Amino acid sequence: MERLCYVFELAPGQEEEYLRRHAEVWPEVIDAIKDAGFANYSLFKRGREVYAYAECDPDVATAMARLDATEVNARWSEYIRSIMVRAVDESGRLLVADEIWHLD
Repeated sequence: MERLCYVFELAPGQEEEYLRRHAEVWPEVIDAIKDAGFANYSLFKRGREVYAYAECDPDVATAMARLDATEVNARWSEYIRSIMVRAVDESGRLLVADEIWHLD
């Protein structure tokens, strides 16, 4: 298991819409996330910044590849990214934070 933390920014005025969309996450998205190997997945919002944390089995690269291969993830990503300003870096990768410490 490998931990993942990434951050993204919502478009101005889209904070409530982001919350609404996550209150109604499609069940097939949840299934795809779990099937890909994500667990203990949490989102935290501070102003327009959203911080995501997940535990990935067996590792981040494998879980991301599994999720990226699903059609429902492509649809959800398009739907949710429409209200984001910045979700990836210039090469298209998530804005991942490096883990520096963990208490087990």
